[in-house]
Amino acid sequence: METEKLYYEDPFRREFSARVISCRADKGGFAVVLDRTAFYPEGGGQGADHGTLGGAAVLDVHEKDGVIVHLCDRELPVGEPVEGRLDWNRRFDHMQQHSGEHICSGLICARWHCDNVGFHMGADTVTIDFNADISWQELLEIEAEANAYIYEDHPVDIRTCRGAELDTVEYRSKKALEGDVRIVSFDGADCCACCGTHVARSGQVGLVKFLSCQKFREGVRIEMLAGERALRYLSGVYEAARGVGQKLSVKPGEILAAVEKQAEELSAAKNRASELEGEVFAAEARALAGQSDVLLFKPAMQGGSLRRLADAVAGVCGGLTAVFSGGGENYSYALIHAGGEDISQRVRTMNEALNGRGGGRNGFAQGSVRAAREEIEAFFKG
Repeated sequence: METEKLYYEDPFRREFSARVISCRADKGGFAVVLDRTAFYPEGGGQGADHGTLGGAAVLDVHEKDGVIVHLCDRELPVGEPVEGRLDWNRRFDHMQQHSGEHICSGLICARWHCDNVGFHMGADTVTIDFNADISWQELLEIEAEANAYIYEDHPVDIRTCRGAELDTVEYRSKKALEGDVRIVSFDGADCCACCGTHVARSGQVGLVKFLSCQKFREGVRIEMLAGERALRYLSGVYEAARGVGQKLSVKPGEILAAVEKQAEELSAAKNRASELEGEVFAAEARALAGQSDVLLFKPAMQGGSLRRLADAVAGVCGGLTAVFSGGGENYSYALIHAGGEDISQRVRTMNEALNGRGGGRNGFAQGSVRAAREEIEAFFKG
């Protein structure tokens, strides 16, 4: 006997009464079948409803051959009545996401004459795949159009069609359908075959917000949010922007210009620092003139600076220059032989002796060791 689907009769129903038809132990809990249910089973890209049945938590819901199975965390008595209560926040969130996706997909497919070839409603975001090349700017135009449609608060029409009646309906679908087909229509935006739950009017979606648009297979993958999810996301982004604005002493709307200005100033400061660093390295190299092989220890510095110092010293001294930067038992190193002599074997021996890693070629090597300064000095004295 198929389960009566109360979620189609009234998707806003939060509580219901039913009778337990069967209950058996299953992986992760107990598989419970009712004579009727308001719990939507996972399907069509939409996740299952959660909630409670009596004192049992409903962890998942699936449908097979018209029978809906509720995975519960405890056993329920067969033949007895039970009260069901949905996690309404989860259900309404799913309705907002799914209906928002329909509106956006309908507008996109109409504009590019393409297909929605993938849809997934995740715990955080909704992803939709299209077999069309859509730019970010074009997607923002769809976002504005979709939100205008939402604000106009159009009614949502849901009906079941079959046979000749179905042949007269122009609807979106990934494949040819037969039998009873549930058609969800957002007049002026979308008409699609769909088994999911939806809002009653477009205004209940609240708003939609696109987050990304990336190349995917023959088209693009779009990431979006709708309803309260979109509001929470935008509120979080605004709070982050407000915090950054306070650090920069500008309003949130002026952050981009302020950051661009800081980036220019930082780039100029880095260039100047690099010039000064080069002058310091050259002076240090001159002070070591007359030596051949040189071993230096410096505070921690970036890899590029480490190599530049070693190169400057080797250019003046002419032998092997080894520069170690860091402290304790953690050092980065740069080794350069001014004549380009092959030092690979020496570096391998050093790495083995000093718990190091790294290497190079043409008289240069760079890496790190886990050893104290005394151990490093002993290695080079040997």
